[in-house]
Amino acid sequence: MAIRACDELPFGLSWTIDEPMERTSHALAHDGRVWIVDPVDDGDAIERARALGEPAAVLRLLDRHGRDADAVAARLGVPLLDVPDAVPDSPFHVVPLLRRRWWREVALWWPQRRALVVPEAVGTGAMFTGGGARVGVHLLLRLRPPRTLAAFAPEHLLVGHGPGVHGPDTPAALSEALHRSARDLPRVLVGLPRAVRGGG
Repeated sequence: MAIRACDELPFGLSWTIDEPMERTSHALAHDGRVWIVDPVDDGDAIERARALGEPAAVLRLLDRHGRDADAVAARLGVPLLDVPDAVPDSPFHVVPLLRRRWWREVALWWPQRRALVVPEAVGTGAMFTGGGARVGVHLLLRLRPPRTLAAFAPEHLLVGHGPGVHGPDTPAALSEALHRSARDLPRVLVGLPRAVRGGG
């Protein structure tokens, strides 16, 4: 397992694994504390995250994102919050996205930073976008995308699969992904085999 990219943020750190699924993890820092989101355990990335502040908790925002959250929480000696309804003593608002028997997912909204963290419903990796857009809706949600996300205008969009999107054009990229979700499905399906092979 190797890291494809490690992105320094004004408020933390993101790291993406070099693989077709482009699993991405985040460390979000505020007031001397750091929350680690859906981590894939890379020793260097975790140490860099710890350098941002005192670890407060590990967050698993999607029920099936097992990843290394349990192991990282145990090693850091902090609680694991599993698809939480709230993150106590933090700057984050928890946004419910899906509450199905087979898919429970929440997002995080950090209003002071205008940062939105979405683990699975949308992503930026080729398996989400087909290689033709900055942001794409998960394949299984494209006919009924999570319209809850349309209420947000983030300056920073952090996802569980692929690099983050930053800057003034981020709200438009998210809005376009939701708006074109069903219409773009054929194009994404055509690009999926290439994405699975890691060429997208």
